[in-house]
Amino acid sequence: MKNIAIAIVAILFVIPAIKAQDEPNPITTAAPFLLITPDARAGGMGDVGVATSPDANSLHHNPAKFSFMNSQYKVGIIYTPWLRELTNDIFLGGFTVANRINDRSAWAASLKYFNLGEIELTDGGGFPIGTEKLNEFSLDGSYSLKLSDYFGMGVAMSYIRSDLGIKSADASINPVNTFTVGVSGYFQTDEQNYGNFNGRWRGGFNIANIGPKVTYTDGGSENFVPTNLKLGGGFDFVLDDYNRINTMLEFTKLLVPTPPIYGDHDDDPLTPDEIIKGKDDNVGFAKGMFQSFGDAPDGFSEELAEVTWALGVEYMYNNAFALRTGYFHESDLKGARQFFTIGAGFRFRSAELDVSYLFNASDVNNPLENTLRFSFAFNFGDVYEDY
Repeated sequence: MKNIAIAIVAILFVIPAIKAQDEPNPITTAAPFLLITPDARAGGMGDVGVATSPDANSLHHNPAKFSFMNSQYKVGIIYTPWLRELTNDIFLGGFTVANRINDRSAWAASLKYFNLGEIELTDGGGFPIGTEKLNEFSLDGSYSLKLSDYFGMGVAMSYIRSDLGIKSADASINPVNTFTVGVSGYFQTDEQNYGNFNGRWRGGFNIANIGPKVTYTDGGSENFVPTNLKLGGGFDFVLDDYNRINTMLEFTKLLVPTPPIYGDHDDDPLTPDEIIKGKDDNVGFAKGMFQSFGDAPDGFSEELAEVTWALGVEYMYNNAFALRTGYFHESDLKGARQFFTIGAGFRFRSAELDVSYLFNASDVNNPLENTLRFSFAFNFGDVYEDY
């Protein structure tokens, strides 16, 4: 990043408690990079992933899927450029290692690194006073276990560090260090005949990033981490030995309280503002998770607006070549992320390459607009047949 203006754009994306111009009552969190879909396979299908077939990046979408993966070992590498139309040094990168220990269990570990680029600082006279490198990352681990031939569950734990302080400018923003946990489930049926084709049902859920509130400043307000719930299902149309069409539908909701609406006390500025709609969001993280289902100031209609949904379709030929497309929708009141995606996947022996591209369908700019995303995976060891 070559100027402070671009740096401000990047920082505003990750610092909580900033309200976008067209969002009357958005939900903001610390470390929102945890919500970025890291891989190009899901990125080509509208960011769906909780109920898709297992892959190397299942730790982000649904760790329970690892106990169903088709190879003994998987290694995944991801790279996602960010704000590419403004700068060329912001990106999300990382890798995942997964091991299916036996027929029933698996473990996985990953690193996600969000690089915010270099910020060149100058004083009032335009003279350089230093360069800062801001970044965030998470170290993740999971264990998954098949409870039956058709259903498995997973648990995950993450260490998260968010360093957004500009030290050479004596900024008061401190690094954040915290831990989160998650729980997930996944099921898939056997392939069954439906007349002219065979089919398989899939479904899953994932409650991710359950953890305590954090603060970026000494004595400052505490912020929730992006605890979220994903629910999804899908059906695989197995047309013949070579052709398969996978369809998916997914819903996501932040398990974070909605900010209430306050009334001003203009006649007495020392009197705290009164909540006139909604509930007090200054609660602990556990209470906040349950409160998030019924605290929207405008009632049930606003609660529904806080649920994003996405559709994804994947055509697979001979387990070697894939074409993908999808759509993601978020309410105009809660962020207005709306986009179409396309993607492709290539498999050669033990190697996999996935690419995706995003078409914005909203008036709000998308950080991934006009950006190609890539992810790689490698499979080793024994092959399992319950894929």
